[in-house]
Amino acid sequence: MRAMKFTAVAAALAFSVSLAACGSSDDSSDTTAAAPTTTTMAPTMAPSSASADSMVNFGSGCAAVPTDPSNKGSFASMAQVPVATAASGNPLLSTLVTAVKQAGLVDSLNSADGITVFAPTNDAFNKIPAADLKKVLADKKTLTSILTYHVVSGKLTPADLAGTHKTLQGGDVTVSGSGEDFKVNGDASVICGNVQTANANVYIIDSVLMPKS
Repeated sequence: MRAMKFTAVAAALAFSVSLAACGSSDDSSDTTAAAPTTTTMAPTMAPSSASADSMVNFGSGCAAVPTDPSNKGSFASMAQVPVATAASGNPLLSTLVTAVKQAGLVDSLNSADGITVFAPTNDAFNKIPAADLKKVLADKKTLTSILTYHVVSGKLTPADLAGTHKTLQGGDVTVSGSGEDFKVNGDASVICGNVQTANANVYIIDSVLMPKS
């Protein structure tokens, strides 16, 4: 009888050990099953990719911007300084810079907190008859009205650009288009877009915008 009891106890112990081993195997398989949940973190990388896309310059006119980062007119240099200072180094915008200085707007533009500037090129100003341009440059009130009509509050990315926007002058500008093809007020084309400065996004355009009188 004692031998039978001993055998029964031994069998019971063996069964318990077997169950424990099975339980341990189940636990490790649960751990293995849980591991793939860490892959759900991958989609969090998408916003930084979208953010990078929002910094890309576009347009045929960008080819005229210096590529040497040490050049004050390069995209890299412009991104480090406020907008009026940035424009002063860009070879496409020397007439605009002269106009901004004439109007006394350098400090106000440089100190603005987050703006969008539609910046006419030298060729855009050349479309205006020389006598008329000289007259406008000499009239600070008119010049200020024209220049502030090219400025919108907020740093508009290309995704935000299409639509109607209130300018600092008080009037509205309407941007149409998408992707890399935009027009402002139906006439001015964006030839180099999404140029970053320290306090502004700049869209270089091929015509001067005129506010309604």
